[in-house]
Amino acid sequence: MDTHYQFDDLLFEEQFREGTFPPQLFTHEAHLRLAWIHIRRYGVEYAADQICLQIKDFDRLHGDGTKFHKTLTVAAVRAVYHFMQKFRSDNFADFIVEFPRLKHSFKELLDFHYTAKRLQNQDARYEYVEPDLVPFS
Repeated sequence: MDTHYQFDDLLFEEQFREGTFPPQLFTHEAHLRLAWIHIRRYGVEYAADQICLQIKDFDRLHGDGTKFHKTLTVAAVRAVYHFMQKFRSDNFADFIVEFPRLKHSFKELLDFHYTAKRLQNQDARYEYVEPDLVPFS
């Protein structure tokens, strides 16, 4: 298996939550897909909470526990939600084709909302900090 697309949405969500999803497949795009799945099923606020908990656990289970960054995770969920408001695809593959900036220019999207200083602040790693440039709509 070489991509997260080999898992349907339900299996992807379930295996990620249980920590059995192959860590080498959890790419930036898979992170965005996880947000997309959760937003569709549970709404944006619950999605942000659950994804933070699950990624933190996944990092502890498969990494050294230092990669999780709460502000980046919540910002990713909010960015996905923003673009979901503009497109009603019933599958993530079409969604990411329609909005490739999420995948290829994510840092530039964040730079629109946050200064580097704000994101690099240690508090942003452990607690969600609101954007200091442009709020998420």
